[in-house]
Amino acid sequence: MSEKNLTPETVAPAESVDAAATAPAAQATTSETVRRVLALFSERRGSLVAAALLAIAVVVGTLALPVLSGQAVDCVVGVGQVDLVGLWRALAWIAITLGATAICQWSLTAVTNRLAFDATLELRRRAFDHLQELPLSYIDSHGHGDLAARIVTDADMLTNGLLMAFQQLPVGVLTIVVTLVFMFVLNPAIAAVVALLTPISIFTARFIATHSARHFSGQTRLRGELTAYVEEMVGGISAIETFDMADEVHARFAKTDAALGEESFKAVFFSSLVNPTTRFANALVYAAIGIFGAFVAMGGGITVGGLSAFLGYADQYAKPFNDISGVATELQNSVACARRLFALLDVPSEEPDAAEAVVLAEPNGEVDLDHVAFGYDPHRLVLTDVDLDVAPGQRIALVGETGCGKTTLINLIMRFYDVSAGAVRVDGHDVRDLTRESLRSGWGMVLQDTWVRRATVRENVSMGRPDATLEEVRAACREAYADDFIMRLPQGYDTVLDGSASLSAGQRQLLCIARVMLARPAMLILDEATSNIDTRTELLVQRALARLMEGRTSFVVAHRLSTVRDADLICVMADGKIAERGTHDELLAAGGRYKRIYEAQFAPTE
Repeated sequence: MSEKNLTPETVAPAESVDAAATAPAAQATTSETVRRVLALFSERRGSLVAAALLAIAVVVGTLALPVLSGQAVDCVVGVGQVDLVGLWRALAWIAITLGATAICQWSLTAVTNRLAFDATLELRRRAFDHLQELPLSYIDSHGHGDLAARIVTDADMLTNGLLMAFQQLPVGVLTIVVTLVFMFVLNPAIAAVVALLTPISIFTARFIATHSARHFSGQTRLRGELTAYVEEMVGGISAIETFDMADEVHARFAKTDAALGEESFKAVFFSSLVNPTTRFANALVYAAIGIFGAFVAMGGGITVGGLSAFLGYADQYAKPFNDISGVATELQNSVACARRLFALLDVPSEEPDAAEAVVLAEPNGEVDLDHVAFGYDPHRLVLTDVDLDVAPGQRIALVGETGCGKTTLINLIMRFYDVSAGAVRVDGHDVRDLTRESLRSGWGMVLQDTWVRRATVRENVSMGRPDATLEEVRAACREAYADDFIMRLPQGYDTVLDGSASLSAGQRQLLCIARVMLARPAMLILDEATSNIDTRTELLVQRALARLMEGRTSFVVAHRLSTVRDADLICVMADGKIAERGTHDELLAAGGRYKRIYEAQFAPTE
């Protein structure tokens, strides 16, 4: 199989993408986002039930300790009056309860960790898989760094929120409810005082959480923008240094970073108010219990041990409000991150192949462009009326000024985009009526902008034919004049390449040429295929490509006319149309655009 659409370089710049087609999905409400997050656990009901039972066991065990401690205190009646049997019994139950609670707490952590990480793993995998199915228009119109941040950073933030939601939220809520029950059992009057003062903590936490939610959402958005900008600038660091743009780049980074810092400060400031304010409110509750409980104890309404247990419950009752407030703050951040992930998942996938789509089994290379029109922006067409019939085995050269639509035409032939009007046909079939896999597997592409993945040299070359033997790979590399530099690498064909950093631009291009040489596709597209190669090697590679193009329909995009002189048909593109067509000699004789371009390139120096 030939080299397919693997890189963003095969498509048009992001600026020209149809904005309407790539508009982000409408912001989902918080409740809808939470519902979708909960749906991730629909097939993990057993683990959810186990987590709920363990949470109940932890709460009951934790809240049983004050009662047992109070019983131990009541065993000390006075000086020299100690119920040792009762005391030892209470201490034994305390030890057993502590051990059982610790085991349940460890089990709860293990179960909830598995729940949270498995759910995030599934969501991240779904997001990455969906990314492979999105139309190129969406990939072009969104920062690659922002997309990476959604799949990596936002997913991690969601994990943190899920862990807190599973471990602290249910335990906190259960602790509040069960503690109130225990306190009403011990003394309804004191418990009523606690219940009356509880709204102070609730309203305080709610007020602060409402204000922090907006800032957490802004923080997540700006973090994605900053990640995308850093990714873009790191990729273009050579150009930035060459044109001394460091100050401008730093200024824009500083501006976005300052906005992120301000939004983060506000989010953290409001969220940090939760703990001290709720602690203050809880301290009021604790003081009220101590004062009111002392009067009740003096009146004989409760024992000293009972009051000790009540004060322990007051502390247990106050702590969950602090935890729940912190969880609420973290959940707001997690919901914002989950919303961005679901927004990515909600983007419609590339339109699937038609149910009756034809498989292009053995293409013979007949290509027909029937009055093709296309625009990345529907209000501004790049191609207006392109009409071209290509016979099998014919070599077509596309020339013209930058931006005239040469690469766009290639994108339409490969069906990376669909035409706005007219039709592109291969072997008599509209490309929209063919399966994308069979269409693209019939073509081999060598682009000006190359792509080498992190893998061995052999794996990079055999991308279109993974089953190729080492000797077949070496033969293709020798034909592309790449074998010599490959054998000079530390492990030869088993050398692991670190993306584009391992090789020069010319070496990467030779590898891509070897990739097509090995695949031997039925049809070829060469888009400035030798632009990064030195002159001597270019002459040799041109001969190899000429042999490869024999008998194959080939489209050659080139600015240097020396590479297209032998084409069967040269098409000069201008203003979204084919302005001139003919052989090299015919176009020179016509004295039009082609002759002017040719003379500009080969005019003698004075």
